[in-house]
Amino acid sequence: MARTHRWTIPAISGALIIASLIGAQVAPVTADPLMIAASLVAGVPVLRGAYRALRVRTIGIDLLVSVAMIGALIIGEYWEAAAVTFLFAVGHALEDATLSKTRSALAGLIDLAPTTATVIRDGQQVEVPAHEVLVGETVVVKHGGKIAVDGEVLDGRAAVEEASITGESIPVEKGPGDRVFAGTIVGDGFLTVTTTGVGADTTLARIIHRVEEAQESKARTQQFMERFSKWYTPGIIILALVAGLITRDVRLALTLLVIGCPGALVISVPVALVAGIGRAARDGVLIKGGEFLETAAKIDVVALDKTGTITQGHPELTDVQSFGDWSADEVLGWAAKAEAGSNHPLAAPVIAAAAARGLSVPAVPDQVDTVPGQGVIARIAGREIAVGNVALLAGLGATSTAAEMAADKLSAQGKTPLLVALDGTPIGAIAVADQIRPDAATLVASLKSAGVRRVIMLTGDAPGVASAIAAQVGIDDVRPSLLPEDKLDAVRELQAAGHTVAMVGDGVNDAPALALADVGIAMGAAGSPLAVETADIALMTSRLQLVPHAIGLAKRTARVMRQNIWLALLTVGLLLLGVLLGGVTMAIGMLVHEASVLIVIVNAMRLLQRKPGHVLEQRRHGQGAEEPVLSRLSVGRGA
Repeated sequence: MARTHRWTIPAISGALIIASLIGAQVAPVTADPLMIAASLVAGVPVLRGAYRALRVRTIGIDLLVSVAMIGALIIGEYWEAAAVTFLFAVGHALEDATLSKTRSALAGLIDLAPTTATVIRDGQQVEVPAHEVLVGETVVVKHGGKIAVDGEVLDGRAAVEEASITGESIPVEKGPGDRVFAGTIVGDGFLTVTTTGVGADTTLARIIHRVEEAQESKARTQQFMERFSKWYTPGIIILALVAGLITRDVRLALTLLVIGCPGALVISVPVALVAGIGRAARDGVLIKGGEFLETAAKIDVVALDKTGTITQGHPELTDVQSFGDWSADEVLGWAAKAEAGSNHPLAAPVIAAAAARGLSVPAVPDQVDTVPGQGVIARIAGREIAVGNVALLAGLGATSTAAEMAADKLSAQGKTPLLVALDGTPIGAIAVADQIRPDAATLVASLKSAGVRRVIMLTGDAPGVASAIAAQVGIDDVRPSLLPEDKLDAVRELQAAGHTVAMVGDGVNDAPALALADVGIAMGAAGSPLAVETADIALMTSRLQLVPHAIGLAKRTARVMRQNIWLALLTVGLLLLGVLLGGVTMAIGMLVHEASVLIVIVNAMRLLQRKPGHVLEQRRHGQGAEEPVLSRLSVGRGA
């Protein structure tokens, strides 16, 4: 039924019913024809729906209502036929109006996609369709304008509203070198942007695609309900037929058909899933589909990677200690020469610190051997340099009491010690530390409040460093000194113990563990197309509070699903009891049935509302306005 005409059929049918009731008083001969006309006006669309369903071998709600209408007309119960079809039409229109309102609310992001862009061509500003912008072209975005492409700021500064991508309503300051996304708005300033993504290759397009796919996917509960309804609806027809044959009461049989309509039951799960996924998307949380949302509701163990999750992910050199006659600069210089051949995350801060002190670092050592989980061994001009942990130096026979004591002391301070040995002799120790995120401790507390029983930190750091960091954020279960394959074993062990495990990381070093976990949660996905497409749950920003928020929302959605299912079953049960005890007519049955459908929808729509004290309303700079909304909602009545 067209949106603008959804009330046409109920209005005509209702007018005919009123005319029939009036006619019964002033012109009785017109009463029955008008009532029959009312039932046919509202019933013909239902008959068409039943016919279309039968063509694809589906027995649905429309068939039950059609049989009830035809039967009522045959036995002369014209009022019952008209009332049933009229109420069904009104319920359908109300349901459609309610869901259309939700669709309208959730379609905001699609409207954000700009249709034009201003590019620099031949030294002139030219306005072109957004999809015609070429990668590498320079796009100009003025005050109040929408950014039409993904890109990197070439020049200018501006406050950019990124709520549509990240869920954060506080504008973000952008300058040269910063990334910007299509669909975001330059609230104040002027930017020139070098294009890196256009059209379907933008983050905005990937988000829309991911959310649409997620809303179409089905959870296990939904799949079960659909299988159940395939048997339930024919079962109601058989029940009505048997009851009619035994009691020889056609009205009873027809009433059973009406009250047995499983409309609320069929719609109970998908409407909750779509609302939950839509709410999450509005908050910058992309859930891969109904199955993963349902699994997330069962999470009782969360495993956290340390680097980039609990910590900032930007380690810095904090200490340089020398042994014997060696100077601090000599220790750092030799360490930097070895690390120049390493791709380990801790190599960069060592090299940067050496450069800051004006120490000479060769571009590439003569030979480099990386020892996974221990460190690096390099050879330069005939000298052997080893930089790593105690195990690395012990394997070379180069450890000493001073080196071990230095490593223990630095580890106890929450720093990562790197011992430096030259030609088999320890010459010093350096330390690198990654600052703990300010909200890391709040994350752990919020996870436990959200129903997570255990929070575990998985890290490749030494036990001392790992324990010190864990103690600061409130984690009491630490698995240190883990290689990537060890993290996999840790996840397998937890799953084997019967836990539903979520792994949280940046999706790079911990990708295998993210893939193995029941739910893989990737942080900071706005800048990672791969994470948006592959993560079970992708957090568009690196805000730690989105992790417990996502889990809490999943649990709320599962709770609403259960409420809807029980409400639907209870409604049918009470109606059946009412028929057996007497007093429930076809009209009353249809009225209660349609009311239950609307209650199920309204209950699910509660998920679209933010709860008081919502994580995204707790701003460091004050309250933020409600951001634009993601995607479209499409839920209909099924069999």
